[in-house]
Amino acid sequence: MIAVRDAEERDLPAIVALYADDELGATREDPGEPLAAGYLRAFAAISADPRTRLVVVESEGAVVATVQLTFLPHLVRRGGERAQLEAVRVASSHRGSGLGRELVGWAVEQARARGCVLVQLTTDVTRARRPPVLRVARLPGRPRRHEARPGLSSPPRRRGVSSAGRASRRPGAAAGRGRSGPAPPGRAPPAPAPAPSG
Repeated sequence: MIAVRDAEERDLPAIVALYADDELGATREDPGEPLAAGYLRAFAAISADPRTRLVVVESEGAVVATVQLTFLPHLVRRGGERAQLEAVRVASSHRGSGLGRELVGWAVEQARARGCVLVQLTTDVTRARRPPVLRVARLPGRPRRHEARPGLSSPPRRRGVSSAGRASRRPGAAAGRGRSGPAPPGRAPPAPAPAPSG
């Protein structure tokens, strides 16, 4: 059992250092002290929001993991609230120990206790390798429902179907009404369209 607590302002340097401790965070975070003012403003907003929790896990007095948990009101599923997990990070010294699995499991239980109907986990699909936390999220009895990807505003088209929903024409294949060539055996050819009057 891990000991999880809400983050305090004094934890910010350690949290930002966790964010910077991977191949993507190293290029977009700035763990240098004093911390950028944006981190302080964001932490103040998170702390003041009753629907958001930023938590940490400590080991021997050091922050070794963190996650941000947000409870989102939603109209779907009969207005059921959903929980969103973001910025799951584990210190490199503790990766592979199962800490990430425990932390995500803790967050799922928080959502269950609150009555959430759905838990969703965000991650960056541009990572060089899929982070272990994705495997953590696929717990027994909780199958993956969907995976959101940035830049996809509509579902991919089905093969052989045009954007208008009609079957795409292929060379040498019939295209439905108005096709040329003889009618199939036992079926009369279609009647010609009436000539325009006047």
